[in-house]
Amino acid sequence: MSLRWYTVVVDATDIASLGRWWAETLGWSIVYEDEHEVAVAADPDAEERVIEDLPTWLAQRPALVFVPVPEAKGVKNRLHIDLAPHTSQERVAEIAALLERGATRVDVGQSADVTWDVLADPEGNEFCVLSTRDR
Repeated sequence: MSLRWYTVVVDATDIASLGRWWAETLGWSIVYEDEHEVAVAADPDAEERVIEDLPTWLAQRPALVFVPVPEAKGVKNRLHIDLAPHTSQERVAEIAALLERGATRVDVGQSADVTWDVLADPEGNEFCVLSTRDR
């Protein structure tokens, strides 16, 4: 049995703003938006395309879906996203751009010698920027 990892759902107090922040961060598109959810996907046509065969269906990348909640985030996430720059990118500049757009540095107990930086999006959801990678 195989199931497709379809989405990661993120609670947010401002789904439109946070959805757009993540779409810009990932270079993805808003593929659906209403007052109940904002969906962000790598494939801008993801909501329109019917996929008939299972292998192609299973190979699709998951989307992010932002849903409204009235409360602000209160504790550290138990699940987070890792982002990795390519070896052709300047990692420090990518982190600086995230910080300029509203990310913040976060201490979740990581030691000083780790190869990643822990940041939080504008609503406080932690994510990591890993060392550069080529695979």
